Amino acid sequence: MDGDADPGLPDTRCALLSALADGPVGGPALADRLGVSRAAVWKQVEALRDAGFDVESGDDGYAVTGVPAYNAEALAFGLDAPFAVEYHDALGSTNDRARALAAAGAPETVVVAGEQTAARGRLDREWAAPSGGAWFSVLARPDDPPAHAPAFTLATAVAVTRACREAGVDARIKWPNDVLVGERKLCGILTEMAGEADRVSWLVVGVGLNANVAAADLPEGATSLRAELGSAVDRRLLVQRVLEAFDDLRGDLTAVVPAWREHADTLGRRVRVETPGGVVTGEAVGVEFPGALVVRTDDGEVRVTAGDCEHLRPA
Repeated sequence: MDGDADPGLPDTRCALLSALADGPVGGPALADRLGVSRAAVWKQVEALRDAGFDVESGDDGYAVTGVPAYNAEALAFGLDAPFAVEYHDALGSTNDRARALAAAGAPETVVVAGEQTAARGRLDREWAAPSGGAWFSVLARPDDPPAHAPAFTLATAVAVTRACREAGVDARIKWPNDVLVGERKLCGILTEMAGEADRVSWLVVGVGLNANVAAADLPEGATSLRAELGSAVDRRLLVQRVLEAFDDLRGDLTAVVPAWREHADTLGRRVRVETPGGVVTGEAVGVEFPGALVVRTDDGEVRVTAGDCEHLRPA
């Protein structure tokens, strides 16, 4: 499924993917479970085959024996998180698309792109997003006050770090939204939101993860999972793992900061943070909910809620 067609999955196909993820299921049982005719089940099975799935029909019913590498159906298959999936071969910005979906009243959705042509980072900085990366944005509708929004950025950083470490890379987090390997940037995270005084209307968390980006296509100071491991990773499983970990973490925001500390690269280091109110320099000694960095300076401890953080060499 690509950007030239409606990239959203039909509800029936989503339900079919969920049913088949549990193993072989007979046609009559599928029809009952989906609330459609057996002919409609067959039509959706054929659509899955067209999307690249190997679906066999045996005595036990339909069974998936092969999954395509990377498209909407593949990402939805076996995903243990309540997000609709929208996929584009190429897209200007997944965050822009997720914001448009939010404004249109769409349910919680992950927008995934094979590549982005107009990606951006914090402060509208240019972000390279060539083919091979894991570029996606999560539209969430949390029942939380806007003041808690920074915790979702931290939760995403933890989810990405866990997934990368499971893939075999020693990923760490630089406050607030970068995932590093050593001093090289592996992933950036951009969070946007809209809300009222007491409640978030929607929140979009964009993830730019250099999964299988070739070393020659990486900007200076960056790395990728492929470059670190010497071989490509399964992007489908990688994105699914991030989404599942994020969904688990957002269920208890009070647990996010302790989880973040476990993978923090910033704590205990000398830092220089450019904030809207000026530059803060000192030792990063803690993170407080929902995501403030505590910096011990010559004039005492300062709590930084937003800014660009630079790791400094020890004094």
